[in-house]
Amino acid sequence: MNGVDETSPNSHTPVLVDRLAEQIKLPMDGTVIDATVGHGGHSLLFGSALGPDGLILGMDVDEGCIQRARTRLSSLACRVVLVRENFRLVAETAAACGICKADLIFADLGFCSAQVGASERGLSFQENMPLDMRLDDRLERTAADIVNGYDEKSLADLIFKYGEDRASRRIARFVVQSRSGRRIETTGELSSIVCRALGERARGRRSKIHPATRTFQALRIAVNDELGALEEFLSAAPGLLKPGGLIAIISFHSLEDRIVKWDFRAKAAKGFYEILTKKPIVAAEEEVERNARSRSAKLRLARFWGECNKECQR
Repeated sequence: MNGVDETSPNSHTPVLVDRLAEQIKLPMDGTVIDATVGHGGHSLLFGSALGPDGLILGMDVDEGCIQRARTRLSSLACRVVLVRENFRLVAETAAACGICKADLIFADLGFCSAQVGASERGLSFQENMPLDMRLDDRLERTAADIVNGYDEKSLADLIFKYGEDRASRRIARFVVQSRSGRRIETTGELSSIVCRALGERARGRRSKIHPATRTFQALRIAVNDELGALEEFLSAAPGLLKPGGLIAIISFHSLEDRIVKWDFRAKAAKGFYEILTKKPIVAAEEEVERNARSRSAKLRLARFWGECNKECQR
């Protein structure tokens, strides 16, 4: 597979492209399901190996990503079908598109750089944005609803479970105290509250990561039900793969990677998967220097053997 164009204006730089090219070989008439197509960077890589009889199904919850991917993938020789849908519904989406089995199922569990900078998303603590965090604007609950609606214990539990922040109780207490005066509406307000709770300033802080990083991660995961969607996606994947087909997942934090690792192990123990990555593949130093986002990326691959039955989807 050839490289991808990472220089086009406003393009999102896909991670681990060279590593994927080393690991994945597709037939020219292959079928690929890119369950989180984003701006199409990884699909451009996969599609470069496909001919006119090949097919890529790209899924994403963000309509803006779908539009960018459509432009980016328009030059491919293979057929490209793009659908705005959450990857938890990969089986239903594939069936609706007439796809029975795929040679590759892929998911990049990160979000696009452009989404972080989009003011309407409210994902960044570097700028003051509405406290939203929905990757799919069709969802009803926002981060502001959680921050202002959860009781102190529930909020602390959420930050600890999804953010793995040992100061979750103190952060939750400061949030509840702060919202007693007025509703917390922006990322800047929440970021300042977390910094006060931890006794750190956003600038000149002791830690390499921003004090609000784990709290923001926890809220984003909760708003978008990211881990629940991942589990449903992984459960459906074996039923969509051809014998010998590959599943490849790129994760960016330990919660996701742990779910993928144990899912692959469980299915390997039942004889459905052959795990191809005993340890996750990570970015080379050269890629990290070019793209800091790749530093935390972990790629796991497995090969599917045999037909899946109900037992492997439990």
